[in-house]
Amino acid sequence: MVEREITAIPPLTPAERSIVDCHSLLNLYNVVRGELTGLGILLADNENLFAAALDACDRRVARVGAAGTALADAVRDQEFESIVHLEIEARLDQFPARRADAAVLASISNLDSFLWILHVRTLEYSARAAEPDRWVQVAATDLVADFQEWFRGLEQFSHGRLRFVYNLALKGPNDTYVDLRFEGRHGGLIRLPAVLKDVLRDLVANARKYTPSGGQLRAALHCGGDGVRLTVEDTGRGIPADEIETVVGFGRRGSNVGDIRTLGAGCGLTKAFLATRELGGRFWIASAVGQGTRVRLHLPPERGPGAADASLLG
Repeated sequence: MVEREITAIPPLTPAERSIVDCHSLLNLYNVVRGELTGLGILLADNENLFAAALDACDRRVARVGAAGTALADAVRDQEFESIVHLEIEARLDQFPARRADAAVLASISNLDSFLWILHVRTLEYSARAAEPDRWVQVAATDLVADFQEWFRGLEQFSHGRLRFVYNLALKGPNDTYVDLRFEGRHGGLIRLPAVLKDVLRDLVANARKYTPSGGQLRAALHCGGDGVRLTVEDTGRGIPADEIETVVGFGRRGSNVGDIRTLGAGCGLTKAFLATRELGGRFWIASAVGQGTRVRLHLPPERGPGAADASLLG
């Protein structure tokens, strides 16, 4: 595969930068909207059945391009959750016979999971907005568990179309094999920039999106004395060689993936690159059409008050 270091991208407008910063929230609003649409079809063959909740999703999506407004919306996540739950209960009262329907219950369970994830992401986003350069300490096992829970959510949302396995011996022809390796210099505890958790999620989401069922996805993170190294690779569509540098720009996607539906703004790579550069790191992409893509980055060690603690963790 051709690997190239990305050193610059076209400048972003303030609205584009806000969308990049709020990318994970934007995705979740769109996922909740999609599930509500599906639930409306299940209950009454009406994709607009949950009009109030859908409108709340649309208003939040529309305001993601305004940094202050997006944060104000995010911290009112309980208000948003209440709108969704109240309308679900009202519609179930209209169709009481459907309360025990397995598909309806599964869809509501999905919504509860996505709303909980939205709450967690909101807390992370608020903390990062207050301290953009903050580093955090996490247990490698917790980080793996977070990703496995996210993959379980994708399985539920797909209603049986997707299945992820973490042991290659259990992989069936239509399963996606996922290998997650997260470690510090001494194993179990990792110290990393808070924004890197979001970057890692975005890169894994991209890899999953462009890798057909039956493929493989690997994500590796190592935090040591020389800094933080992260690699995400897949066996998916790949990027045309002459687009590897330009695809990192805001809203850009490879010319060979136009048939793949996406709920995001096309800025996962943009966010990963900007976060890397702002933290003083370097960023590379290797890709080949039909073979897959590898994204890797290297950040320098932490500086400042937390660095002493980091030396004990690695």
